[in-house]
Amino acid sequence: MPSSPSAHAPVDLRIAPIDDVLDQVERALWTQLDRSTLVRKRRSLGARTDRGTWVRVERRGFGRIGGQGWNGTECAALLEGVVKPQWHRGVAWRQPGEPVMWRADETDLLPGGPVGSSVLAAEPALSDDWWRAFNGSLDALAEQHTRRVATPDTVTITQSGVTEAIRRFLPDGVDTTVRRWLPAHADLNWANMTEPEFCLFDWEDWGAAPQGLDAASLWGNSLAVPALAERVRHERRHDVESRDGKLMTLFVCAKILAPDARPEDPRLEPARLMAEQVAKDLQQN
Repeated sequence: MPSSPSAHAPVDLRIAPIDDVLDQVERALWTQLDRSTLVRKRRSLGARTDRGTWVRVERRGFGRIGGQGWNGTECAALLEGVVKPQWHRGVAWRQPGEPVMWRADETDLLPGGPVGSSVLAAEPALSDDWWRAFNGSLDALAEQHTRRVATPDTVTITQSGVTEAIRRFLPDGVDTTVRRWLPAHADLNWANMTEPEFCLFDWEDWGAAPQGLDAASLWGNSLAVPALAERVRHERRHDVESRDGKLMTLFVCAKILAPDARPEDPRLEPARLMAEQVAKDLQQN
């Protein structure tokens, strides 16, 4: 079994030793990883295999797994009408002596590269076909049925969590109850979609969430490019203009406007202005 730093200290897989982990994945999946294609992120790794597929590896502490487990990519294989990589197989194991789990999932290769980083600083050149596939996939996702609950940022979304996050924008007496819970990707950002051909990947956190979570999240990740943010709101207007969508807009604004936000973040001012507008709308209706 691979070794790793303690689960009680922050672990960044971009710099942590990972050779033992990759060796374990190769043995478990009976494949060789092309380490020249290795992508290292803070809590996940990815690489191409010798059979022309992709393997994603993630590390999570027990506190970030929860009762429903963390086989989101495997469960997403059952979703119909959503453009995503086909899932083939997976493996999970516990880190000996640590409250930590590792999981590896093998899927088809993506049809293109990510649109960009999670938060964009420039407008991408996305075709009308791309936007149609984007909308078709999110609409199809919302029609699915699941007992999974979304875990944005690996934290289970709850009514109490929503209320706590958005109460800063609303006076007492304004109802913050979510009325519609629908399946959502729960990590919708520009690094998890491909172009020029649309494909939505990284399904670890999907599950039921308030209507509009995905649309509001992508809008929040587009705020540094006003025209793009407006395009996202226009494309997903039936979500963001719903009452739950307005709650989710405040939920996303609360994350952007967190106390530890970087003062130079270009999203701060548009998020503040939108939060004021949406809060006013909710108070009047």
